[in-house]
Amino acid sequence: MKKLSLSHKIIGSPPSKKFKKIKHLKPMLSLSNAFDENDMIDFISKITNFLNIKDKDVELSSEPKIDGISATLIYEKGVLNRGLSRGDGIIGEDILENLKTIKEIPKVIKDNNVPSLLEIRGEIYIGKKDFKSMKGSFANPRNAAGGSLRQKDSKATAKIPLKYFAYGFGTIQPMTFDTQIEFLEKIKKWGFSINPLCIGVKNLKEIEARHSYIDSLRASLDYDIDGLVYKVNSLKLQERLGNTSNSPRWAIAYKFSSEKAITKIKSIVIQVGRTGAITPVAKVEPVTVGGVVVSNATLHNEDEINRKDIRVGDTIQIQRAGDVIPQVISVDKSKRNQNSKKYIFPEKCLCGSITQKEINKSTKKEDAVRRCLKGYECDFIAREKLKHIVSKEAFNIDGLGKKVIDQLWDLKLIRKPSDIFSLNYEKIENLEGWGELSINNLKKAVNNSKVIDLDRFIFSIGIRHIGQENAKILAGFFKNIIKFTDLFENRDRKKTLENLIDLDGIGQIQIDSINTFFSNKKNIEITKNLIGKLKIVDFKVQSKKGKFSNKTIMFTGGFEKMSRSEAKSLVESQGGKVLGTISKKLDILVTGNSKPTKKKIENAKLLKIKIIKETEWYKILDL
Repeated sequence: MKKLSLSHKIIGSPPSKKFKKIKHLKPMLSLSNAFDENDMIDFISKITNFLNIKDKDVELSSEPKIDGISATLIYEKGVLNRGLSRGDGIIGEDILENLKTIKEIPKVIKDNNVPSLLEIRGEIYIGKKDFKSMKGSFANPRNAAGGSLRQKDSKATAKIPLKYFAYGFGTIQPMTFDTQIEFLEKIKKWGFSINPLCIGVKNLKEIEARHSYIDSLRASLDYDIDGLVYKVNSLKLQERLGNTSNSPRWAIAYKFSSEKAITKIKSIVIQVGRTGAITPVAKVEPVTVGGVVVSNATLHNEDEINRKDIRVGDTIQIQRAGDVIPQVISVDKSKRNQNSKKYIFPEKCLCGSITQKEINKSTKKEDAVRRCLKGYECDFIAREKLKHIVSKEAFNIDGLGKKVIDQLWDLKLIRKPSDIFSLNYEKIENLEGWGELSINNLKKAVNNSKVIDLDRFIFSIGIRHIGQENAKILAGFFKNIIKFTDLFENRDRKKTLENLIDLDGIGQIQIDSINTFFSNKKNIEITKNLIGKLKIVDFKVQSKKGKFSNKTIMFTGGFEKMSRSEAKSLVESQGGKVLGTISKKLDILVTGNSKPTKKKIENAKLLKIKIIKETEWYKILDL
């Protein structure tokens, strides 16, 4: 019997099976991206708003973003004793012996003032000239560096001309630095390789000038870079800004202009996303953009097609936005066929149901995106929801990538989330590319994912407008899966949703979305079946002891020394919880000097809630 073909290439860098897995001392988060001056204006604005500072000229460090492989080096009393790859950011691979083969990495730091625990983070790369002289099948220097670090035999790794630049730190005890620039200068004296193009900048004008200058040098450098990383220079301000669930608030990768190419549209098709969003995609004549052959380009939405008057047969200019997603920039109408017709956006989903443009409740305007509202009843949405469920941020099932889900769907081996946990492995064994080892690895990954934290579960089921941060807030409210299932029954759901409004970070949009999701019987059925296959771990609030332990706080009005976002972060770091509305559950109402809401103050007085002014708030914080 001829074996069916099934590609199961893993996208990303999950920890390898060959190396011991070790948890990072601190997560290695991803950076958010900026693509133009407006994005950088927005980045600086968010920083100054969070810190509530009027001076918009925040000092930043500017460092080339090396296109290599991230790794972390851990020194205890100056001796290198651990080395990890980035892995999934939480858990990395123990690649110490391979990292030791890089001669420029200090094995011992000879300085009496070295912190007792020092974690140095860097980017491992292979120079362009060295890569040209290498014989092999690697597509680019980055792949070559990654493959070299994952070799089991460190003697083989030693033959590869690996280099590195140190760019940051994880844990340092005790902390002896005040700024990012000071940190780089100090570790350079300790023998670490620092990129010579790192400098400090103070305003947007200097940011743009630096960005243009380094972009002009890009081709002459012996290593690949795809942008500049800008970090708030002050480490104290970095600490105040903190992180989101995915990235630090104090850093951003400002990408260089994308490479562009000219091609022709062969056809326009639509794709259906997990939230029902209908996205038009141009099928184009294959063209190489930035070293990658592109045959598809996103057209974003119906309004974008109409605005640019994009038609089948048009000659277009495309670019890989952020060197990742191909998109159409412009149409050369001078080359348009006289018989070409305006593209009419389909009003029906691929499943046949009528699509809608929803009205945004905040702006009262019609959304640009058309959506199919059938949920799991639409096969195209259902398939995309499966891809979301197995993703890194949700169940994180190693071996079930997007292409694998597509193939298993087509073979009717998976149709709903619970099917993942009752896979017919005997049928998969007959598929090309699957052997005993890969089947066992998949079984292990699926079995391991049956135990999942409540917040990850809530995020995984794909309720629109419920991201990772919202899921954590909801998990903190429900505490366990039993309480969460109150959403299944209409009467219990109504009462529960009324209480959700108290949560800071959960607004009416999220509440309406939860109600819509669980008003659909198919969604409830699928969620119930999935719960039956799992062990969902109760949400445990990290017991942080501090000035606000077991206290609930609410803020009203503007503050002089900090933003509401920072105030909330401080409360949570000191063991407290921030509420969004006045209720009997509230312990303290903090009133800012600038325009506090009178109604909130009056309601707090009626409920005999403690009210403190901004000046008293600062005294509690010792500010």
